[in-house]
This record gives sequence, structure tokens and C-alpha cells, in this order.
Amino acid sequence: MLFIGSILERLSVVALTGDEYAEALAASASLGIVGGSIYDAMLAHCAIKAQAKAIYSWNNRHYAQCGPEVTRRVRTP
Repeated sequence: MLFIGSILERLSVVALTGDEYAEALAASASLGIVGGSIYDAMLAHCAIKAQAKAIYSWNNRHYAQCGPEVTRRVRTP
């Protein structure tokens, strides 16, 4: 819980609305994103919503499926 608290002090929580979530799922499905990759796709949609400059992940393969708007942001920590 201390770790979570320290993260919340430094970062903002970004959530999709119900409509945004449905749109993100539809967009992901149209790209053929299925299974566990859908979680990374939802995180990518949150990053776009937040206008994040970078998405840090060791699992770049999942983000590569999300298209160029996402892949240009992905960085390996």
C-alpha cells in the first residue's frame, strides 16, 4: 500500500467513460486484438486520452498491435 500511495502522489488516474471504453473495445476488435492484449490496448487508449508522451512497457509486442499513434509512444524502461 505504501508503494501504491507513492505512485498516486506522482501520477494521475485516467479512466475511460463507458462510451470511450466501448469505442476502444470496438477499435481494438477491428485491429484483431484479442485475449490478454486487450488490457494493454485499453491502457493505450487511456494514454492517448491523457496525451501521454510515452508508454513504458517491457511488452512492446502487445502495443505494436494498436497502431502508429500508440507505437510511437512506446518505450522500454
